[in-house]
Amino acid sequence: MRLHPCLALAAAAATLAVGALPAAAAPVAGPTTAGPTTAGPTAAGPVLTAGGSAVGVGDVLLAPLAAGTRATFSSDTTGSTGVFCGTSPLTAKVLSNPAAPGTATASLTGLTFGSCTANVTGVTSVKSLTVGNLAYNVTVADSAGLPVTLSAGPAGPIQASAVLNSWFGTLTCTYQLSGAFTGTADNTAHALVFRNAHFVKSGGSALCPGEGYFSATYGPMTDSTQPGGPAVSVN
Repeated sequence: MRLHPCLALAAAAATLAVGALPAAAAPVAGPTTAGPTTAGPTAAGPVLTAGGSAVGVGDVLLAPLAAGTRATFSSDTTGSTGVFCGTSPLTAKVLSNPAAPGTATASLTGLTFGSCTANVTGVTSVKSLTVGNLAYNVTVADSAGLPVTLSAGPAGPIQASAVLNSWFGTLTCTYQLSGAFTGTADNTAHALVFRNAHFVKSGGSALCPGEGYFSATYGPMTDSTQPGGPAVSVN
């Protein structure tokens, strides 16, 4: 059997990615009457809030994988074959949180993967999955769709490496993010959702595939700096 198709798994760690954030409801205009009406003022408020308070610059945000989900590193966009990790905590530090409408920024300082298994021919176990060149830049906007963007930081491009035990011995596959790494914030679950982030091979064994896809849902995102660690929302 060929090992090549199995290892798209590592394409992944970028995973990164970073803070899950919910949204406040937009004000609803009152019914129209015969006379002139004036909409009440809308409070500006910051882009990110936690427990009704502004998320502060320097606050540390934490998020595990959403309950019942796994981080997936797959050989194609179906996500059916590859490496699946049961734990993947992330840590981010808030750099700015302007008044809405606007874009908050953060630094993704920690992202790890554990309890990983593989269902690909030729791979007997997953020794490790790691991301390189932390910290990464993160932006969260309160515009339509609540877009979240993860990009390379000063240390270099977003990178993921997998060390695999296989029929052919220990293999190392290294990948870098291809194009933009984008996701969305889910305000109901206080989560960050990433689907099929594309990575391309940058080094390692010839048996490693040329590309891979990463998907994961992180949440709930909480502000560990504030008392009680309230969930984070997007205004």
